[in-house]
Amino acid sequence: MPVRAFITGLSGPVITADELSFLRDAQPWGLIVFKRNVEDPQQLLKLTQNFRDAVGRNAPVLVDQEGGRVQRLGPPHWPSYPAGAAYGRIYDRDKAMGLAAARLGAGLIAADLRAVGIDVDCLPLADIPVEGSDPVIGDRAYGTTPGKVAALAGAVADALLAGGVLPVLKHLPGHGRANSDSHLKLPVVTADRATLEKTDFAAFRALAGLPLGMTAHVVFSAIDPVAPATTSAIMVGKVIRQFIGFSGLLMGDDVSMGALSGTIAERARASLQAGCDMVLHCNGNLSEMKEVAGAAPVLEGQAADRAQAALDRRITPHPADIAAMRRDFAKLMGAATGETPTS
Repeated sequence: MPVRAFITGLSGPVITADELSFLRDAQPWGLIVFKRNVEDPQQLLKLTQNFRDAVGRNAPVLVDQEGGRVQRLGPPHWPSYPAGAAYGRIYDRDKAMGLAAARLGAGLIAADLRAVGIDVDCLPLADIPVEGSDPVIGDRAYGTTPGKVAALAGAVADALLAGGVLPVLKHLPGHGRANSDSHLKLPVVTADRATLEKTDFAAFRALAGLPLGMTAHVVFSAIDPVAPATTSAIMVGKVIRQFIGFSGLLMGDDVSMGALSGTIAERARASLQAGCDMVLHCNGNLSEMKEVAGAAPVLEGQAADRAQAALDRRITPHPADIAAMRRDFAKLMGAATGETPTS
């Protein structure tokens, strides 16, 4: 059956009979996993295998595994990793050490994910928070200057790719300046375009060759005063694709978030009409999942080409001494910041 241009969630740690029927019929491009889907490594591996069996292909499985506040796999079965700002603090003292810490952390996350059948991580962020912005990004960011953020985000992306996990660049073209949490309501950024191009958009330009990207549910009133980036043809076409130069597969952030308006199907269609390649729906509500599937077209044309180009970058990583990597990472983080990953 043809693959459709959406990524779905599931309601719990096992695929229900109704969800199984939905997956077989709707053929989502991928699955995204949340804490509600996770119990332990054996269960999670079985879930990802059962998902791929249901759709009949080696479909991508995504997760938000950043470290810090955003980590779907955690203790007691997986380590806790530091937030992105921890790498930024090391970078400020010693750039090489900061980049090494970021690579090690991302490499370990990749190993954790591959072991349970997850091959896409919604990381790195290239968002640049500013004073007075909503704390939803906060310490998730690597820093507050484009060069530093791009360097650390690039190191994380490279390590994920080397570890066999595809990175997702987020939140294009920048969530750091947002005045509210887009999970709850629609943020509006009023900065002028020249300022945005020098700051918020700048870090993303250095990362434009990454295989996957995710939009921000943020209005940039100086460019499109009406629609958030996810549903704005101006923001997708003129800013994300042209100015930033992002050439990979572009998914909208979760269409069930409070920032967007309209029915779930209307939101999905609006994001696709704006130029997103893929709809992301996360909450595991089956009736909403069916709405998204009904609105999502068959994955074809340029969107299909981008999707395939991304999947072609999945590799089997070279064997690594994970225990030694964990020791090195703990020593590096401990020596630099006093933060160590805990089991």
